[in-house]
Amino acid sequence: MESRALLLLLLIGSMMIGGIKCTTTIFEFTNNCQYPVWVGTLSGAGTPALNQTGFYLPEGKSVDLSTPRSWSGRFWGRTGCAADPDTEKFRCETADCATDAVACDGHGPTPPVTLVEITLGGGTSNDYYDVSLVDGFNLPISVEPVDGTGDCKDTACSANLNTDCPDDLKVTASNDTAVVGCKSACDAFEEPIYCCTGDYGSPSTCGPSNYSQIFKEACPSAYSYAYDDASSVFTCVGASYVVTFCP
Repeated sequence: MESRALLLLLLIGSMMIGGIKCTTTIFEFTNNCQYPVWVGTLSGAGTPALNQTGFYLPEGKSVDLSTPRSWSGRFWGRTGCAADPDTEKFRCETADCATDAVACDGHGPTPPVTLVEITLGGGTSNDYYDVSLVDGFNLPISVEPVDGTGDCKDTACSANLNTDCPDDLKVTASNDTAVVGCKSACDAFEEPIYCCTGDYGSPSTCGPSNYSQIFKEACPSAYSYAYDDASSVFTCVGASYVVTFCP
């Protein structure tokens, strides 16, 4: 009798573990940069906030984060972060989420920022994912689907755009002249022709600019401007994902 009860408990436990696996997607974040990165996460409208909305990722380390199978949101890396010794407010040189803390708590990043955008299909329909430079660039990122079905291609912006950033898009560190980010033309000039707004608010009226083409040439699979869908959105079904900073 005891052995049958134990077997039943083991079976229930196995079913529960299986259920958890079927209802979550695992993201592995790996930092290959020669400096620490503070990861930021932001859930899309109508999807729950994750258990961690910001966390520290040391050089050479990896951290796993689970999301619901049906979820959408953004991930990014913040650089040059520290707490002010006087106020204890946490700030970052790039992609700060302006919460004065490591957690972003529903706040998005301050451009320029390299973004990973993803919408999960629940394990049976397509996931849609991309690396976006629409809000500029602060560090290289790649996304690799693992154990999925379908097209499931890797995507990335592996180049360091800070080294070849046009002068009028450069963002420098607060305490020296080192380039730490490269703005998008929309953020730099706030003109509809670059932002794809107003009279330029459709794919037929808003095409690539000289600035976005610089991004596209360096990172062919990444979004370079708002309507760069055809070569920049990728799909996979039921995968887990590896997000690598400085691939």
